[in-house]
Amino acid sequence: MKNMVTLLLIFSVFTLLSFPTSTDADYLAHICPNTTTFTPNSTFQSNLNRLLSTLSSNANRSTGFYNATVQSTNNAVYGLFLCRGDVVGTDACQTCVTTATAEAPQRCSVEKQVVIWYDDCLLRYSNESFFSTAAESPRLYMWNTENATDPTRFNQVLGASMNQVAGQAAGEVDKFATNQANVSGLISVYSLGQCTPDLSEADCNRCLRGTIALLPSCCNGKLGGRVLFPSCNVRYEVYPFYAQNATLAPEPAPGPPPPSLPPPPKGKSKIPTSTIVAIVVPISASVLLFVVVYCCITRRARKKYNQAAADEPSGEYDITTVESLQFDFATIQAATSNFSDDHKLGEGGFGQVYKGTLSNGQEVAVKRLSRNSGQGTEEFKNEMVLVAKLQHRNLVRLLGFCLEGEEKILVYEYVLNKSLDCFLFDPEKQGQLDWSRRYKIISGIARGIMYLHEDSQLRIIHRDLKASNILLDGDMHPKISDFGMARIFGVDQTQANTNRIVGTYGYMSPEYAMHGHFSVKSDLYSFGVLVLEIISGKKNSNFFQTDVAEDLASHAWKLWRDGKSLELLDQCMRDSYSRIEVIRCIHIGLLCVQEDPADRPTMQSVVLMLNSYSVSLALPKQPAFFLQSRAVGNMPKITLESDQSISKSSPSVYEGSITEVYPR
Repeated sequence: MKNMVTLLLIFSVFTLLSFPTSTDADYLAHICPNTTTFTPNSTFQSNLNRLLSTLSSNANRSTGFYNATVQSTNNAVYGLFLCRGDVVGTDACQTCVTTATAEAPQRCSVEKQVVIWYDDCLLRYSNESFFSTAAESPRLYMWNTENATDPTRFNQVLGASMNQVAGQAAGEVDKFATNQANVSGLISVYSLGQCTPDLSEADCNRCLRGTIALLPSCCNGKLGGRVLFPSCNVRYEVYPFYAQNATLAPEPAPGPPPPSLPPPPKGKSKIPTSTIVAIVVPISASVLLFVVVYCCITRRARKKYNQAAADEPSGEYDITTVESLQFDFATIQAATSNFSDDHKLGEGGFGQVYKGTLSNGQEVAVKRLSRNSGQGTEEFKNEMVLVAKLQHRNLVRLLGFCLEGEEKILVYEYVLNKSLDCFLFDPEKQGQLDWSRRYKIISGIARGIMYLHEDSQLRIIHRDLKASNILLDGDMHPKISDFGMARIFGVDQTQANTNRIVGTYGYMSPEYAMHGHFSVKSDLYSFGVLVLEIISGKKNSNFFQTDVAEDLASHAWKLWRDGKSLELLDQCMRDSYSRIEVIRCIHIGLLCVQEDPADRPTMQSVVLMLNSYSVSLALPKQPAFFLQSRAVGNMPKITLESDQSISKSSPSVYEGSITEVYPR
């Protein structure tokens, strides 16, 4: 019997040891743009190897943070590592940094600018100095696929917890803080925020506020999520994912010794074997069961966690080949009843749109492109793979394409409520858009454009943002449409000129309409016009024909200048609205329609303005009114495509535009 007990104990120990440990570094993602590369075996690579060796040898520092520079003429390399605050001084920190310095050159073999994230640390190096500078790009989003049962309450508690973490972390020497807040009953949310310690308190606070402002974009109502910048990061879960040693209450002082027990009777000191078995077996079984359950839960949680930089979808949306996107023509014909007029949703400048139903019951929107498209077959296929990887809740998702003979067809997700203009400019339907919905639509559009401009692997200039290209799902959430015809630009390109103007007059920025110059700031102008339309319920394209002012933007600016901003508000909302939100949105819209592109904010700034009243707004200047104040005869010779893309049955569903795409 004694041997049986011994075997049970040995079995329990070996069972515990056989489970995977957390000593390995848990890789999350890496980003290394190929815009700046080095030649193998060059001086830069030699310096990089020295830098990585230095960082690795300092991985055991008690601060969990270290930066270093290897200097030589025109080949300097700057680098740092940062361990998560709760693993500083542990083997996990050292293991993570050692792993990162070894894996980074393998994942990014010739790139000079690299950021690699692990669960316990991050590593960053570059050919340009970035120390003591708050970098907010590139970014990584991660979220748990499980939803909170009461998302409103959950988001309120999370927001308060995150704000507390940001303020506390910014003021700490190590720039790290955690917080636990109760949501309801036994459910708590655990929050963490951290900056690199070389940042000032103000820069750290700004960086963390920036990450928190992006949480609604990726993780609204999700039970876990994180946003990681190169200089700061935030994370939350509904379980304690960080070590809580620092927050544990001190152990109580030892009490008086217990009274001594009388010695056992002589000859009876041995505990019966049956008693030992009765004690040991249940304990061993309980410990074993606990470990098994814990490991299963952990593994399940890892599988549920949707890990992705915003432009690298996973799971069912993981698109890596042309074949995974391609539909055959017979399938499309069957889905649309051979492109029946009964299925037609609308008609735009680049083709007709039909509603279709696939064999599995999924409803789709099928866009049959005009046959005179000059795009090559291989180019079309490659661009479809790139565009299909754009995944964001505020973008219409491209499901695939069909390419047979002269047929070029795009297949999108079907969006129930058609387009924004069907509600916004219809006197009978505009009442369905109360201020709360309009504000959410403005915020959603801003998040979608920010993804296109900043967070996707490809920077995308839409060039035809307007109410008819904003679709509304069943819950009236906005989805930006028309990314089907993408064109890839050169490396490091931030602006371009064209003689082929696409878009809609009234939404086009002056520099684009007059000279063919476009950039991300061109989309900001269109967004500004769209914001003013959403607030006023009036269409910009015919406003100047029926009102005293030249156009909507000029009219809005005059009201703002005279302190009468609220007079712009749609009459149907005069009884219920947030005065502060309306005035702030008008202000933001006016900033976006400035004549000089340099005076317009970035979309990232707009998102921050919409999410935080603490962000101060610049004073807008009078917007340009180029349709009337500039002679048309001075315009360069350009070709106008799109605009008067008038639909027959449902004008504004998936109308055509050209999307400009170029690598970061």
